[in-house]
Amino acid sequence: MTEELKITNEWDKVFPLSDKVNHKKVTFKNHFGISLVADMYEPKDYSGKLPAIAVSGPYGAVKEQSSGLYAQEMAERGFLAIAFDPSYTGESGGFPRYMTSYDINVEDFQSAVDFLISLDNVDSEKISIIGICGWGGMALQTACIDTRVKVTIVSTMYDMSRVAGNGYFDEQDNEEARYQLRVNLNKQRNEDYKNGNYALAGGVIDPLPNGSAEFLQGYHSYYKTPRGYHKRSLNSNGGWAIQTNTSMMNVRLFYYANEIRNAVMIVHGDKAHSFYMGKDAYDNMIKDSKFKDNKEFVIVPNATHTDLYDKKDKIPFDKIEKFIRENI
Repeated sequence: MTEELKITNEWDKVFPLSDKVNHKKVTFKNHFGISLVADMYEPKDYSGKLPAIAVSGPYGAVKEQSSGLYAQEMAERGFLAIAFDPSYTGESGGFPRYMTSYDINVEDFQSAVDFLISLDNVDSEKISIIGICGWGGMALQTACIDTRVKVTIVSTMYDMSRVAGNGYFDEQDNEEARYQLRVNLNKQRNEDYKNGNYALAGGVIDPLPNGSAEFLQGYHSYYKTPRGYHKRSLNSNGGWAIQTNTSMMNVRLFYYANEIRNAVMIVHGDKAHSFYMGKDAYDNMIKDSKFKDNKEFVIVPNATHTDLYDKKDKIPFDKIEKFIRENI
């Protein structure tokens, strides 16, 4: 069975098209049979086979936002790069809509690697991935399993399994809080089944209530303003299906991160509310590891979580490029 995809042909990104790259839409399938849609960026002038990068994130965003900006920037620097919409979101296939799964999302990254390796103008031995926000966590989880990925860049990372089970800043890391969350989720399952649809939540609130936390203000300034708003973005609009993170409560990602042999760079702003997730993921990755020499934790001074979505004066692209080229 072939999914009918609705692909937009006109340029509708939240950033301008660079005159240094060629751009086109591409599609490929993952192992669950879901068709993924990606924007491909390649340098206008090159010879031979190119190193390639697959980019995704933030969680709840679309390729017309931050991931596309990262991909285009890396294409300007001499890489073939794709930014893809994950399963169930954006222009990609999958039903019901606005669902997520750590298993399927890791497969999304792996299927992007499959696609890149299949291209005649790509050096199949020089594949990297970049994950932003919650997709930084999925990129790190992919690095735990996919040895074809020579370099993994994790930017302004969220550990979605930790947030699902413990709440923000681990403030709900206790049995009672998790029990009440399970009760509420199962009540929602009853309602969803009765109504024949999945209720949504988690889109950025507009207007924000007075006194909202600084990190919520950061999300608003990106997702709800011309800086980053996009009509297909979950975070810019109604959010995810409430049920989508249920399974995340019962797992913890990165269990084998200290066995990753290939290179990993974790990048985080020191003012980010999510900093603790990136730092702990890095510490876990190098603890008792025999493969520390190609691991790096980059702290960006005076950068918030959303600064690393699109502020090119804050995103350390020079360091990212250097790290990739030294390790592919």
